[in-house]
Amino acid sequence: MERLAIAPRENWMEKAESVGMLYHTIDDELYWDESACYRFSSGEIDVIDIASAELHRRCLEAVECVISKNLFSRLRIPENFIPYIIRSWETDEPSLYGRFDLVFDGTGDPKLLEYNADTPTSILEASVVQWFWLQDLFPDADQFNSIHEKLIAFWRDWPFPRRGTLHFACAAGSVEDLGNLEYLRDTAIQGGFTTKRIFMEEIGWDHSSGLFVDLENEPISTMFKLYPWEWLAREEFGPYLTGAPLRMIEPAWKMILSNKGILPVLWEMFEGHPNLLEASFEDRTIGGDYVRKPIFSREGGNILIRRNGEWIGTSGTYGDEGYIYQRYAPLPCLDGNYPVIGSWIINHEPAGIGIREDRSEITTNNSRFIPHYFQEA
Repeated sequence: MERLAIAPRENWMEKAESVGMLYHTIDDELYWDESACYRFSSGEIDVIDIASAELHRRCLEAVECVISKNLFSRLRIPENFIPYIIRSWETDEPSLYGRFDLVFDGTGDPKLLEYNADTPTSILEASVVQWFWLQDLFPDADQFNSIHEKLIAFWRDWPFPRRGTLHFACAAGSVEDLGNLEYLRDTAIQGGFTTKRIFMEEIGWDHSSGLFVDLENEPISTMFKLYPWEWLAREEFGPYLTGAPLRMIEPAWKMILSNKGILPVLWEMFEGHPNLLEASFEDRTIGGDYVRKPIFSREGGNILIRRNGEWIGTSGTYGDEGYIYQRYAPLPCLDGNYPVIGSWIINHEPAGIGIREDRSEITTNNSRFIPHYFQEA
């Protein structure tokens, strides 16, 4: 695993925009950064692939554990959503995607930092943008990236006979969220669905029919939502979610895995697992350096690292529901940059990686996305 400084493509902005990435620059700072790339060996890619499949299997076992042992309160999941989550799990509602964030330096075992199991972003850049970058600059190399094909296959293999209009929803105002949403909507169209885009602010509840509806009063029967479950539960229409005839992607059982509380649960179940870091709901159980994470936290908000007796951290609006504590695992530092490997799971299978890096050890919404390739060792 190496970080290489390279020259960006000529007209790289136009090339990124041509495949739908309109957020390559955020707040006048580069987000998509092709002035560098990461080179892996095929053996290193195999290690990430195998670890991702293993972690996903263990996570599914953890969902079953939380349900069978009624551990919902530890994850601060609202009681009125518990039967809904159980029903979602027992009926095997399909999951489209998720992203493991891993620490890995090319040696040893990749370690799980967290699982973005509900609303992971950066899928457009991981799937399409870096693939075209590869074709332009390293056409004889390879890339761990079957994301696009697996997304389309998921929609084509939709397990239910009825294929009504599939609504795609996100909050208004975020160019990045909208770019991710529109990309995923395009894969659904290629997979045979009729789709409609809607913003969360435009979703209505029809009391007379007991249905969710869009602005044209068309019932919403299946919806992909780039909007966290814990936020949905607090919406004005939240109380209607658990009883409405509405199939959601990601499904309600992902509320268990998108919660940082799943990290201590995983450690309790599989203590010493080579791909896990020690984690607990209590700081006193972890000696030495550790990271404190809110049970509900996004984009690096309210993260604190205790290292060598000192604290570094980020601000934010999270933490009211409590925290978990995870053994500190130093990220590799390459040319002053700290990379985190995002390993994608599509329809329960590893599908590729994207790399985010920062000058800080805490990856935030403004951390840069760096493309990658691999070659035979």
